[in-house]
Amino acid sequence: MTTKPTRNGLPAALPFWMSLGLLPLAMLAVIWGGWWWILLPVYAWYLTTGLDAILGTEDRNPDTETPDDALFWHRAVTLIWPPLQLAVIFGAIWYVTKVDAGRSGWALAGLFFGVGVMSGTIGMVYAHELLHQRNRSERWLGDLLLASVLYSHFRTEHLLVHHAWVSTPRDAVSARYNEGFHRFFWRVLRDGPGSAWRAERNLLARGKRPVTDRQNPFWRYGVLQGAMLLLALWLGGWLGLALFIWQAFIAIWQLELTNYVEHYGLTRKYLGEGRYEHVKPRHSWNAAHKATNWLLINLQRHSDHHYKPDRRYPLLQTYSEDEAPQLPLGYPAMTFLAMVPPLWRRRMNPRVRAWRRQFYPEIEDWGPYNRGDLPMPRNAL
Repeated sequence: MTTKPTRNGLPAALPFWMSLGLLPLAMLAVIWGGWWWILLPVYAWYLTTGLDAILGTEDRNPDTETPDDALFWHRAVTLIWPPLQLAVIFGAIWYVTKVDAGRSGWALAGLFFGVGVMSGTIGMVYAHELLHQRNRSERWLGDLLLASVLYSHFRTEHLLVHHAWVSTPRDAVSARYNEGFHRFFWRVLRDGPGSAWRAERNLLARGKRPVTDRQNPFWRYGVLQGAMLLLALWLGGWLGLALFIWQAFIAIWQLELTNYVEHYGLTRKYLGEGRYEHVKPRHSWNAAHKATNWLLINLQRHSDHHYKPDRRYPLLQTYSEDEAPQLPLGYPAMTFLAMVPPLWRRRMNPRVRAWRRQFYPEIEDWGPYNRGDLPMPRNAL
């Protein structure tokens, strides 16, 4: 891949601001009701996929030595999004329960489905970017976004478990070969919180601290999520609380669809004695499609994210097919396929098998990798 100088300033960052287009659509859906909510998934899923077909891919890499202060406008969109998302969620709850009450249950379910698409497609991705940064203020903004969808433990699970044990049986969000999304989704909902709790408990134990220590972030998670639930209840009563929980569920569904796509069927080689090879670019699916990378702030350059987790999104690198597997479509289209397991397997299982032949021709028996029953890594959290 060729390297291009990183363009700075607002014009260079503007394509990554396309997420803001969801805000007026959300306002229209809240005020006008009816079927206007459908504009949110149309914008986030179908418009960007159509633009991908027109604009193609971006295979050049930015200059990784670009200083942080030159990325102000790239960073700015992730910093302004948290208060905007909170305003949409709670403003919508207030409006439909106090100003324009009496809408049908179906209309409310549709509206907050659309809000959940926004908080999942954009909010979760921005939270992911923010929680990886060293700046404490940015990490707090990430915590606010996660709390607004009742998924605060994701911070711990992602940083302490996923990045350490991706593509091994230890990582719940690394989808196994032939595992359908629906089975994967409920497995992650079941196993994720407990995995995150054990990771924090063991981390505290290394410092000889109990789980009740104030440094346990689960205290912060509980306070923030509790505050969000109480605010929804105060603004909209029990209906407002139910609508808040519904949009949170949709956002979580969106996140886990993405997690499913990112590592499906890709496994690190087992070295014996409980050890696995180091994470390499080959252990994540990548997509170089322009429009969806603009909307998802380069999340689809996922191999480089695992190589340099604190690298800011404008500087993430893409890889050739010789180094990392490539998806045929951007994440929104691939997550649509994931919802229909037979279509997903028909499209992706041959790619996984080709990936195995390309990178691991010496492995003849993939059965244990398929079942996920290889030994746990040593010193697993």
